[in-house]
Amino acid sequence: MSDKLKLSELNSILKDLDVESLEGVTIEGDIELDIQGGGGMNPAMAYALGHEAAQISLHVANIARMLGYPVDQLFAQCLGTGGETAALQTEPTIEELLQAKFDVARSSEWNTPIGEVTLGATSADGGSRDHTITLGGEKAMPFYFDAEMPNRNYVTMDVFDMPISMAKSVKSNYEDVMGDPAEWAKKVVNEYNADMVTIHLISTDPLINDTSPKEAAKVVEDVLQAVDVPIVIGGSGNPQKDPEVLEKAAEVAQGERALLASASLNLDYERVAKAATDNGHAVLSWTQLEINAQKELNRKLMKQCNVPRDSIVMDPTTAALGYGLDYAYSNMERIRLSALMGDDELNFPMSSGTTNAWGARESWMKESPLKEDSDWGPREYRGPIWEIVTGLSLALAGNDMFMMMHPTSVQVLKEITQTLYGNIEAKTPDITNWITAEV
Repeated sequence: MSDKLKLSELNSILKDLDVESLEGVTIEGDIELDIQGGGGMNPAMAYALGHEAAQISLHVANIARMLGYPVDQLFAQCLGTGGETAALQTEPTIEELLQAKFDVARSSEWNTPIGEVTLGATSADGGSRDHTITLGGEKAMPFYFDAEMPNRNYVTMDVFDMPISMAKSVKSNYEDVMGDPAEWAKKVVNEYNADMVTIHLISTDPLINDTSPKEAAKVVEDVLQAVDVPIVIGGSGNPQKDPEVLEKAAEVAQGERALLASASLNLDYERVAKAATDNGHAVLSWTQLEINAQKELNRKLMKQCNVPRDSIVMDPTTAALGYGLDYAYSNMERIRLSALMGDDELNFPMSSGTTNAWGARESWMKESPLKEDSDWGPREYRGPIWEIVTGLSLALAGNDMFMMMHPTSVQVLKEITQTLYGNIEAKTPDITNWITAEV
């Protein structure tokens, strides 16, 4: 038998053998169609193959159309005759999506509201802030439409008491004010719509400038005079120097209901707690991604240092997108769920050091250090996106306050969270061009 066999020859062989049908027989091989010559093909067979080929062509054309390719124009050019356009027969297009109802109910285990903490003091409260900010108060996980969120998320933007090294896309927004913390604070409030200001007294670190607590306190005074929003006062992170620095800063900010950042297990948290209670401030309870350590510190602040429950905000640490966001999210979510279920050692608002996103190399490096890696794209976009995604992820875990740096990141995060909260009306999306839409 030859290597090639025409369908007509196969048909003839089967007739000679008086075969009426084939059952349980598989014929393997390649099919070559001589369309012009017909190849002696049985008309019925030719019609069937033509039908299948047409169906395959139609499905492929519809896939191309869904991907945005102008299939109809192509077929019009190929099939049009006498100056007329031949339209390709297509399947019905989707004009609207079916309506779907999403029901949700609060868990019966969520029986304990999150405690509220108010920051800032107006003249009526003995301070000089224009308004106050209240964190916490939730009765469910964030943005559930059947459970009231009495207070929205807030953003406090970072200001430093000296010029620091930072990513170019961040630094370009502050180069004109980095030598003056008060002007820096005014810029983030007036131009970038910060809800609060965090003044980091990093120059006090003995390994940097070893600025005295008295000099640092003067910077806090300048910032308080420059802006009228609530403030957060942070040290340098040096466990030996920070308690003394925060004590002096708390004294000059007396009555302003600031947030002292921070008390932790690796420094003299009792001094920080006393500075807060003596001067009417709140305390940031900072731990490093460990829920039991968070419970321990909160317990000590309340029972050992007598810090009122309405004066504690937790910072469980933000491991940002790129090097552990999933762990930070899980830790924060576990804390919030435990609090809602009645754990009184975790029943406090939470703060996120969202600027930690800039510590991920993907946010600031020009390109990957790995030769075989693909292009990372422009840094001026990557960094803000890293910060935005970090903040939004932790907002869903229950975070109440974000410490941030990049103006665009702040703008986007505030718009999305306030839309979910209901302060901003959500825009109805246009679904008609969802395949080809540019974001």
